[in-house]
Amino acid sequence: MNTLKLGWTGLGNMGNPMVMNLLKSGFEVSVFNRTKDKEAPLLAAGAKSSSSLQELMETCDVVLTMLSNDAAVIEVFEGPTGLLSKTSLGKTIINMSTVAPETSRYLNTICNQHQVHFIDAPVSGSVKPAQDGTLVILVGASTEDYEVARPIFDVLGKIAIHVGEPGVASSAKLAINYLLGLNLQGMAETVLFAEKNGVSKENMLNIINQGACGNGITNIKTPSILNDSYPAAFALKHLVKDLRLAKEAGLDSPLIHPLYDSYAAAEKEGLGDQDVMAIISSLKKK
Repeated sequence: MNTLKLGWTGLGNMGNPMVMNLLKSGFEVSVFNRTKDKEAPLLAAGAKSSSSLQELMETCDVVLTMLSNDAAVIEVFEGPTGLLSKTSLGKTIINMSTVAPETSRYLNTICNQHQVHFIDAPVSGSVKPAQDGTLVILVGASTEDYEVARPIFDVLGKIAIHVGEPGVASSAKLAINYLLGLNLQGMAETVLFAEKNGVSKENMLNIINQGACGNGITNIKTPSILNDSYPAAFALKHLVKDLRLAKEAGLDSPLIHPLYDSYAAAEKEGLGDQDVMAIISSLKKK
């Protein structure tokens, strides 16, 4: 039995399986979600329901957040009834959402002002790794705070990489998602070019995956391309957000601008809620 009492807010496609893994490992977990229906499977598995964010902070040692964007995260931290709205000296908050590095540094500052420990811990991986507990966790924290959180990260991921202070992990997350976007855009363009020149997508995908250009993400996304079906493991709109954040954080390389424009166009075409691999559907129209 793990003795740390955990709180969690943000029960989306990622948060729900992550909490389930913590429960299975023996952690005591309390959850708060504005949409209470999303709590039901976790309550059935042994989680407790908190009535407010304030209650999470009062009753838990560590509170984790997994939310969709910077504005939502900031509101949860410093809203009128947010995590920092009452005195919680010595508690720890771990933000696992993908936000701008500047936002993580700001959250660290306001947590320090409230004498609350802050850890910046976005994850690399989508729904299946979240379910399997094989996420790659990027950690921005003091060494002492990282050690406190390690038992949690050991459950949620296959590895936790301590990259530096809060904000540095958010930079690492934007960097890896830039590479993700490049991978998927390149894969889509390659398959479409091959098809136009008489190579079936089945054969082209086999060539990719059996050769040096194949990797984890090309293998994962192959069934979606073959079936022309893109249920969201990682919604395309979230990658658009992450590429925008990368640009705002100073990424000004030759490929970021056309890459961002390509995914942003796909979102405007109505593909935002589909998986990021749906970029191929947008490119087919070009």
